[in-house]
Amino acid sequence: MDNNDQQLKKRFDELARKSYNQGIYLFTDFLSMPDAAIACDSAPAGYVTLFGGTDGCERVMARFGNAEEFGYEEDFPIDVVMIEPLIKKFSDELTHRDFLGALMNLGIERDVIGDIMIRDKTAYVFATRKIVPYIADSLDKVKHTSVKCRILSTEEITASVSVELERQELVISSERLDAVISKLYNMSRSQSIEMFRDKKVFVNGRQYENNSGVVKPGDVVAVRGFGKFVYEGIIYETKKGRICVAADRYV
Repeated sequence: MDNNDQQLKKRFDELARKSYNQGIYLFTDFLSMPDAAIACDSAPAGYVTLFGGTDGCERVMARFGNAEEFGYEEDFPIDVVMIEPLIKKFSDELTHRDFLGALMNLGIERDVIGDIMIRDKTAYVFATRKIVPYIADSLDKVKHTSVKCRILSTEEITASVSVELERQELVISSERLDAVISKLYNMSRSQSIEMFRDKKVFVNGRQYENNSGVVKPGDVVAVRGFGKFVYEGIIYETKKGRICVAADRYV
């Protein structure tokens, strides 16, 4: 663990202690997958919850505290801004980089912005509740395209930005995680092992370095730069002794 990670671990340890001692929920800003993994290691299992605004988000907040300890729940302070061109047919083909750049040009820090999902030239930006009104009031152009913004209700978020899962069936030799990753992302076994060495594999929010470990049904696996999937388990065995497994890939 390098010096930056050690400082981050210290900050998360302090948040966990403060949350427990005062009996209150405490939240981080949005975290990358490696930083979220460090947050998870800062408290006992079940005390830290990760959420980015909807299922499948890569950038997430960490919440310290749970209902078992406190006797009540508290929602994550995350809202969604919809950014859409004023006239879609004349809009540029806007990318994630374009929307993020426009937000950064407003003087906004990266850690208050979560995932940016794009659907039919419209962006859905997950952000901290405090910064969302400023985005909605201030952003009027992305690249060369004039845009309008609106803060979505919870119901609209569910309808507009729910994550789609694509079922994939894979024939592999075993349920080792490196075998599943290799097959799912169409890479060689040595390339998949390199993902573990480079600390790019996360299982249920925690960094995972054991490439020979066996994945279990319900495990949520993320590979930085490649995506995320839910492992669903064995469907059947082939006549040659291999297994066919199912994985629901986030698209």
